[in-house]
Amino acid sequence: MNRDPKFYRVTAAAAFFSLLGLALGFWQLDRAAQKEALQSAMHAQAGKTPLGNAEVIALAAQGRMQESGVLYHPVQLKGSWLPAHTVYLDNRQMDAKVGFFVLTPLRLEPQGHVLIVQRGWAPRNFEQREQLPGVQTPSGWVSVDGDIALVPSKLYAPGAPGEGPIRQNLDLDQYRSQTGLTLEAFTVRESGPPSQGLRRQWSVVNFGIEKHYGYAFQWFALSLLIAGLYLWFQFFRRPAATSQDMANHGSH
Repeated sequence: MNRDPKFYRVTAAAAFFSLLGLALGFWQLDRAAQKEALQSAMHAQAGKTPLGNAEVIALAAQGRMQESGVLYHPVQLKGSWLPAHTVYLDNRQMDAKVGFFVLTPLRLEPQGHVLIVQRGWAPRNFEQREQLPGVQTPSGWVSVDGDIALVPSKLYAPGAPGEGPIRQNLDLDQYRSQTGLTLEAFTVRESGPPSQGLRRQWSVVNFGIEKHYGYAFQWFALSLLIAGLYLWFQFFRRPAATSQDMANHGSH
């Protein structure tokens, strides 16, 4: 059957956008599967034997600290705090209260490697916003219990990253440059009861898996809608209209 050029343009566009919708839908399903695997791995870590200094450094040297089998693995580290480089991340919540996440570098003994510890949450003074919370930092060797974690997620902050002790986000490269410390690319999230002016009731990580399934459904539905509209207007509705036109023409 001969078709005009418009038919082929419409066909190409419908095929392109239908396939694009399918591709995006399957991509969302793949993202959901990845996050489900990470969530399962995180839950499986809870009962494992804590890693010590040497084991953490060995895994870091292999570049494995962000693997699903290592993230959130319990650790028990020994080292000394570097309190002069403590950072207070602003607008962070714990138990629906807004305050600071307090981050301090820990120098591991005797290896000398330095990593950032998310020590806990502290309230802020909303009347004197530049006042730092009363956090105590022990001197000498300390033992830190916690788990392997990523750098805290970034909040929206216009302009350049902050440089003072109070910041909205931690830019790891900038922080390395400012402190002169050779920091590992991961953090440790300290656990335990409240102490040193800090609370450590960390919220469960929300992976947003349901969101990916919802997006996948939307993309598949859009792809199906485009294909359905194309078939309706190009193959079902058009012949009916053509037959009616021929009948009207014959009556004249």
